[in-house]
Amino acid sequence: MSQQRSTRDVLSRQVSAVCVSAVLACAPVFAAPTPADPDPIEVWLKKEFTQSTLTPEQQRQEMEWFRDAAKPFRGMVLYVVSERIDTHHYEANVLSKAFQDITGIEVVHEITGEDELLRKLLAQNQTGEPIYDAYVNDSDMIGTHYRNGEVVVLSDFMKAEGAAVTLPTLDLDDFIGLEFTTAPDGKLYQLPDLQFANLYWYRQDWFARPDFRARFKQKYGYELDVPVNWTAYEDIARFFTEDVKQIDGQTVWGHMDYGRTEPSLGWRISDSWLSMAGMGDIGLPNGLPVDDWGIRVDGCHPTGASVQRGGALDGPAANYAIRKFVDWFNFAPPEARRLNFTEAGNWVGEGQIAQQIFWYTAFVSQASQPGSPVMNEDGTPKWRIAPSPVGAYWDKGMKSGYQDAGSWTIPRSVPPERRKAAWLYAQFTVSRTVSLQKTLKGLTPIRKSDINSAVMTQRAPYLGGLVEFYRSRARNIWTPTGTNVPDYPNMAPLWWQHISKAVEGRQPVDQVMGNLATAMDNALLSLQKTSKSACAPRLNTPEPKEVWLNRPGSPKPPRDERPPGKTLPYQEAIRAWD
Repeated sequence: MSQQRSTRDVLSRQVSAVCVSAVLACAPVFAAPTPADPDPIEVWLKKEFTQSTLTPEQQRQEMEWFRDAAKPFRGMVLYVVSERIDTHHYEANVLSKAFQDITGIEVVHEITGEDELLRKLLAQNQTGEPIYDAYVNDSDMIGTHYRNGEVVVLSDFMKAEGAAVTLPTLDLDDFIGLEFTTAPDGKLYQLPDLQFANLYWYRQDWFARPDFRARFKQKYGYELDVPVNWTAYEDIARFFTEDVKQIDGQTVWGHMDYGRTEPSLGWRISDSWLSMAGMGDIGLPNGLPVDDWGIRVDGCHPTGASVQRGGALDGPAANYAIRKFVDWFNFAPPEARRLNFTEAGNWVGEGQIAQQIFWYTAFVSQASQPGSPVMNEDGTPKWRIAPSPVGAYWDKGMKSGYQDAGSWTIPRSVPPERRKAAWLYAQFTVSRTVSLQKTLKGLTPIRKSDINSAVMTQRAPYLGGLVEFYRSRARNIWTPTGTNVPDYPNMAPLWWQHISKAVEGRQPVDQVMGNLATAMDNALLSLQKTSKSACAPRLNTPEPKEVWLNRPGSPKPPRDERPPGKTLPYQEAIRAWD
């Protein structure tokens, strides 16, 4: 325990040092309650949590429940960690302070990069040292969590040891992403904290210009509208980059992406890029029996990623997907190859980008800043988001894109009393008292009640299609990484380590994908030998590629990779969400 305390002391000093920087700005938004107004619940309800789907009295009752349930843990210091996303900054800077004022439990809410967060969680699981009491960990880990037994099974916890600290008004049925955090055994392993999808982003004002529309129609033979397939996306990218070139004296580009050799490049591809190209099988949420990582499963057992073992990671569709990813950098700013996820997210707001096929809605807030080149004077956006176009191998009934579902996760190494306190904080950050206000701050909704609220109806015209997306069934079709990936922390780095060689031109795409498929197979083979899970990998015996390519479904044989381009007007395009 002394070692644990020492580690936490060091962590606390590190976080304190970081919090004084402009990046995290961890100082509370307003001062603690004064003796003249001693009720912290009243203070926070009036000054911060003014937007809620609960009535003020219901909010007060919910906050009083937190205060009472936390009494056994007053004075405790919790350590939690999450990624660098606007929503998490709001939690770290505001909600942790509110929780402390109301419950007496202090929270050191650290913000870090996704790769670093994964390394921390992996190290905690491997060592059993309870350094952090909770993580906001992507639901992409669900296949790992239910196989390795290293996290608290929340559905069991809420019924047993955590029953007294489970919020009566938590209302799990109100969450939109529970299917993403529920394992094949039917149990809940994580609690959604935020959600954001990758969608198509474009400058509606530029697409509406009669001169651009006429020039595009004359050259390509169809309308300049929302692209339905990758042919149309490529035509539009080429048009703005090579034909339009400048608007109002400023160079413009027909495409935007990021390609720096680092972990976020891997997530850029593993986050459903191959399924958007059409690599996997029909079936939701991830394709069955071949998923969006190209991994084939038999029941719950992964059986291979390479085509020789029945997977699709080095098949024609996967090779096509990566060739397009690399080739389209020719239509993007030269800097794009050197940017990461965070840096690239800011670019569309600079006013030089015509469209982006794969744009995370976590950046809606940044792209909506008043005075931005992509915003109108009345506060409405010049841009819109729509369904991303799909590749030549995509078939109706496949998943259409990726959705991130950052979710509260409690390691089993956390002692029982600390688990309960951490569970209180996790629930606080998603409670209906605060969830609508948090949604308005970060635009990463998690509750049906918030999405369907009158407040969101009023905000919809200012968010470019975000509300329409989350009010549609599309929120269930844009899905995270599924349960087929049995060891996400160790398998995810394989993506960027290999794909970077194609982006940098060091290896041809076919060779890169062949090596990646082999590396994935080797990772599965290692787990087959060591895993004690009832759903451990059981790899197929290798067969000639032609054997698998001639069978129905994925892996798919070569197709015409440039079918005729197709576009739809915006209102027709977003009907696909319904």
